[in-house]
Amino acid sequence: MHDDDHAHLTRIELEPAPGPKEHAADHSYSFVAPLSIGGTLDLNAWKAKRALCFVHRVGRDGDIRHGLLMHRAGGTSGSTWVFDYELGRGEEEAGFRFETHRFIEGGYVAIRDEDGLAHTFRVASVKPA
Repeated sequence: MHDDDHAHLTRIELEPAPGPKEHAADHSYSFVAPLSIGGTLDLNAWKAKRALCFVHRVGRDGDIRHGLLMHRAGGTSGSTWVFDYELGRGEEEAGFRFETHRFIEGGYVAIRDEDGLAHTFRVASVKPA
C-alpha cells in the first residue's frame, strides 16, 4: 500500500515567520490539500480532489484573496505547486519545494509572490479539513 492510498484532505494554516520586519509578509494563508501519511502533498490524491483544494490569502487589513492549489510543470524539480488566484492568468504564488516538503506544525515553508519575492511562513496548524 502506498502513502497516497491514505491521503486525506487537510487544512493547513501558514502565518508569517518571525524575522526582520522589512522581510516579513503582510498576509497569512489557509489552504486545503491532500497530505500523505508522511505529511507531503499527494499529487495523485490532488488530481482526484483538486476542486476541493482551495486557498485563502488573508491580508493584515482583512482583505481576502481566494484561489486554488494547482500543480504546474516547471520549477527546479520539474514541477511546482502554486496558489492560483486568476486561473492561469499569471496571478500565482509558487511554493518553494512544496513537492518534497513535509507539512508539520512548527515547520517553515517559503512562498514566492507574484513579484518574485520569497517570504517565509511558519506552519501554524495542520488539521483534517
